[in-house]
This record gives sequence, structure tokens and C-alpha cells, in this order.
Amino acid sequence: MSVVWAGTIHGEPCSKANSRRKTRWGGVIKSEKALSYSDSFHQQASFITRNLKPVTVDVVVTIRIWYSSRRPDLDESLILDLLQGHAYKNDRQVKEKRIYWMGVDKAEPRAEIEVSEKGGE
Repeated sequence: MSVVWAGTIHGEPCSKANSRRKTRWGGVIKSEKALSYSDSFHQQASFITRNLKPVTVDVVVTIRIWYSSRRPDLDESLILDLLQGHAYKNDRQVKEKRIYWMGVDKAEPRAEIEVSEKGGE
């Protein structure tokens, strides 16, 4: 498998399921934490991506996550969404996921991400 995108995104990823809030009009939008993480993710990922184009082939994604506490659920779904346009065109291309909870790092919560082409079958 050849690596097509790799990098470390600093900050604590939030759970996609818990990253929504209701509006007073009955709609649902991203929480402030999710919006802040998304903005930070895109800034960091753009620097990593530079002149790379998102791949269009099926991929394997490996994510190692360090949280600032033991409280958050291990949830990579927001990260997979945010990788669209950086590592791959659409998260439907992800055919295998390897997700690891690496521990607590209060000083530097982060996600180390590697995206590789999935071998032909």
C-alpha cells in the first residue's frame, strides 16, 4: 500500500454524534467545539496537503488519537468527513479503517493520520 497522505492534526477531535446542537428554529448545526475543530483541521490539513490532489481510488485510513482526558468516545467519523478534499474526494472511498485510542495527552491532544491506497482485489 502506498501512502497518499499523512500528517498530525493537533487538537482534540470531537465525536460526530455529540457535535451537533439544536437551534431554536428546530434545525441542527455543528457545535462550537466541532466548528472550531473543523476550522483548525482544515488549516492544518491544507498545510500538509500543499500541492497534492485528493485521490479518487479506494483507501485505507489509519488514525491514532490522543485525547486530553478519558472522557471522549473514540470516534473518527468527523475526521473522515474533514479529510474529504484533502486526502480523498469522498469518504465513501474509505474501505478499511484502523482506529486506535493511544491514550491521554493533556498537553497535546492530536490525531496522527495516514491514508494509503487500498490494494487491488
